[in-house]
Amino acid sequence: MSENQSLTPQEIAGILKISKSTVYELIKRKELNSYRVGKKLRVDSLDVENYKNKTKEIKTVPLQSPPQPVSFPQPYLPAPAYPLLKSNSFVICGQDVVLDILCRYLDRHPKGVRALRSYEGSYNGLYQLYRGEVQVATAHLWDSKSGEYNVPFVERMLPGTPAVVIRLASRIQGFYILKDNPKRIKGWEDLRRPDISIVNREKGSGTRILLDEHLKSLGIYGNSIQGYSRECFSHLAVASAVARAGADLGLGNEKGCQQVQGIDFIPLQTEQYDLVLRKEDLSKPEFEAIIDILLSEEFKTELTWIGGYDLTELGKIIAET
Repeated sequence: MSENQSLTPQEIAGILKISKSTVYELIKRKELNSYRVGKKLRVDSLDVENYKNKTKEIKTVPLQSPPQPVSFPQPYLPAPAYPLLKSNSFVICGQDVVLDILCRYLDRHPKGVRALRSYEGSYNGLYQLYRGEVQVATAHLWDSKSGEYNVPFVERMLPGTPAVVIRLASRIQGFYILKDNPKRIKGWEDLRRPDISIVNREKGSGTRILLDEHLKSLGIYGNSIQGYSRECFSHLAVASAVARAGADLGLGNEKGCQQVQGIDFIPLQTEQYDLVLRKEDLSKPEFEAIIDILLSEEFKTELTWIGGYDLTELGKIIAET
């Protein structure tokens, strides 16, 4: 690859000798910088070379018996692509599969637009909305002082910016644990135990903030917990780490548990997953299209069949700040 070329995920899989699904996971975690040509994802060959050079520096540790904790090296994160986006790009920020479906509907809607995706966590998404780098952010941020989701964070992180918070879904957050719960884990208090190890989410994600808020309330310092510094970048990655004995528990939503074999789920808290928009944008056609989609029976029915979501308040305006 002497010249910079545009590569497809299938071509990248062949170069790196990995599966195509792994390529998509690398793109999702921003270890590979991508862009879209029409509906197709593309990656520059120079970015693939940079990734190959980085991964050569990472040493792997063979599994031993009994299984040892899985290591989580810091990923190579390329510079944010937002300054390279065209001024008329429409970006939706968030990690849930619901947003992939929303983008598909938005592309087909008469008032819609072809949307790009940013897979940042909730905290960073609100920050990017404030900076004008994305048009729509999503959040599931729990504020321990008020016991509320999202609205307190929107008020603090979008100062002087009137915003609208619209409900997407309610989800259950809890612990992923090994099948049959060999460590007899019950809830938050078990994080005090010296024999418990965890795998964490990245800073800025709603799940990480939920954990940290509970630790603060319990008077537990994160660095006192085995594995607190090990980070994964999705619910699925956390569940998989627990399943292969990389940790005794991880925090994530119930749907992530349903996709991985060998683990059980301990429900702890119902969370609210919301869209956040700037109020001044609501009268624009593409935002009117989003509201139409959220209130449509077709969209709700598709999400219902996916499972794992309470859609009772889908499309409801929760707050205006």
